[in-house]
Order: sequence, then structure tokens, then C-alpha cells
Amino acid sequence: MNYAVTAATGHFGQAAVKELNQLVGADRVVVIARNAEKAAQLFPANEVRVADYGDQAALEKALAGIDRVLFVSSQPGGAVSRDQQHRNVVAALKDNRVARVVYTSFPHVDRGQSWLAADHRLTEELLRESGLAHAFVRNNWYLENEASFLKAIAAGQAASYWTDKPMGWVLEAEYAAGAARVLVADQVKEVYEFAGPIITYAALGEAAAAALGTAGKAEQVSKEAYVAGLEADGLDHDTAALYASFQEPAEAGDLSAASDDLATVLGHPLTPLAAAIKQVVG
Repeated sequence: MNYAVTAATGHFGQAAVKELNQLVGADRVVVIARNAEKAAQLFPANEVRVADYGDQAALEKALAGIDRVLFVSSQPGGAVSRDQQHRNVVAALKDNRVARVVYTSFPHVDRGQSWLAADHRLTEELLRESGLAHAFVRNNWYLENEASFLKAIAAGQAASYWTDKPMGWVLEAEYAAGAARVLVADQVKEVYEFAGPIITYAALGEAAAAALGTAGKAEQVSKEAYVAGLEADGLDHDTAALYASFQEPAEAGDLSAASDDLATVLGHPLTPLAAAIKQVVG
């Protein structure tokens, strides 16, 4: 059986390929990426195929002969809209009649309120309509998203945030390993809600200060003040507003549901929060 990972040179893709290589052997794992040279450097033991989500024909060619595919969702804001990119991928998957697709989706996307949920909801619908066997791994938040927050705590400073709603942070590599394990499993369910312990920024700040032995603390501010603080640090307004928007899914309540799906799939407890924080801070 042959496996493939799309968008394989991103952080998530790299971690997923590493896990798959360990599970089934690199000779059975194809990496699909836009940059052949970068992919070859990252994955010298794997076959590399070149395709961009904006090019359906290239995707169809790259997926030829593949049995199972880990479809890593693209980032919004590209030259080709994410919904069109995902339509291209699903069409290519369907054209090649792949035996199973595992798609990286958004938490409880069927009832998600934030703007990030819409394209994921569409993609899940497209995969259901395709008739292909599929599974959705709905990832909560990556702890790496909070690198600047955690590094401020590490420096003994105040780390600001604007939403007091909780979320379930986990290391990105653990999400990727979970997705890889769903890809190779004999039996799967349609939906996996992957998340860590559901906590607030205030609790994350306390955990970070304790883990790192600093006097840093989390400090809630208004959304407007959060944006202003980023601008004071040198970001232009649009970029600062974009960074602030990353907390909107939590504010909407989209990230607050607890689940043990990820630990169950991995077969072991998630990395303890203190250890995960130290890993992100470096």
C-alpha cells in the first residue's frame, strides 16, 4: 500500500512524514510539495512529487497510484482562494480513486462560528460528496502558535492576550502523528476531535511561569489594546489585526470542547504541558 502526504514541506507535513516513515517505511511514503529541491533535502529517503494546490492537473498526476492520502489543509490568503485549492485537491483525489483520505480540519466544524471554519466545512462536504472513504482529524490549537506569548513569560515579562475563552493547545507534531496513525489504521471513524486539556490564556501563563521559573505573567487586554501593542512592536495595522484574529476562534467558543481522541489514537498521554512549553520556548 502506498501513502502520500500533501503540503509535505510545512511543519505539519514534515512531522507527519516522519511518523509515517517510522510506521510503514519511507519506501511506501510519497511526499507531495511545491518545491522539489526543498522536499528532496528534507526527505532524502522518500519519493518526491511536485504539485501545487492551485494546479488540479499537477495534483492528479502526483496522486497517481496512491492508496491513502493525508490531505493537509492549506493556509488562507493565497493567490488562489483556499476553497478553490481544496476543490482542486478533492477533484484530484476523486479522479485517482484513492482508497482513503484523511483531512486536517477544524474543531467541531459543523457548528463552528469563526471565519476559519467555513473553508473546512466546505472541504468536509466535498469529501463526503466525493464518495471516497475519508476521516476528518479536527485539530484544536497548536501550542507553537503561542511562541511569542510563551517567550514573553520566559523573559519575565507580561504576555498579553485578549480573549478569556479556553482552548486545547497541543504540540503540532502530536497532531501530525495522530493524523498519520489514522491514515494507516485498519479501522477508522469519520471524525476525530483532536485537542489537549481545555484551559485559558491565564492558566497557560501560570503554567509557563511555573515551568520556566520566571516572574512573567499573562495579562488580559482589550482586542484594540492588543492590536495597538503589536503595532507598537513594529507591525503594520493589517498584520497586527491578522495576528489578533487568531484568537477569534476561541472567543467564538469553537475551541472549548474537550476530547481524548488524540491521546487514544497515539496510544499514550499527550506531552505534559510544562514539557511542551519548554519545547516551544527552546
